[in-house]
Amino acid sequence: MKYLVMLGRILFAAIFIMAAPNHFKAAEVGYAAAHNVPFPELLVPVSGVIALLGGLSIATGFKAKWGGWLIVLFLVPVTLMMHNFWAETDPKAMGMQEIMFMKNMAMLGGALLIAHFGAGPMSVDNGRG
Repeated sequence: MKYLVMLGRILFAAIFIMAAPNHFKAAEVGYAAAHNVPFPELLVPVSGVIALLGGLSIATGFKAKWGGWLIVLFLVPVTLMMHNFWAETDPKAMGMQEIMFMKNMAMLGGALLIAHFGAGPMSVDNGRG
């Protein structure tokens, strides 16, 4: 069963690790600017660093509680600014943004659990045992 916890951490962290490089691309900065994110040229790359560090921390189980808090720090503003479905006027766009909002809320729940309980077995934090 200890392998399931490790697998869960890796699967949870994968989306943040894989998405982080996009935060250094002009298209992602432009997308954030279109959503009225302040200082997108600064905040989008910073959010990419936060997502990458949090994801790597959780995946490896190294300082996973801190990694969980980094993901919380990443998800709260991203979810509220980028997936504000209540501001959409097009029903199709509203539905898509609501799905993305709820996906992020689910991940926020997972991040809070990791921030509280830590990495579990098979992690650097617990001596890989």
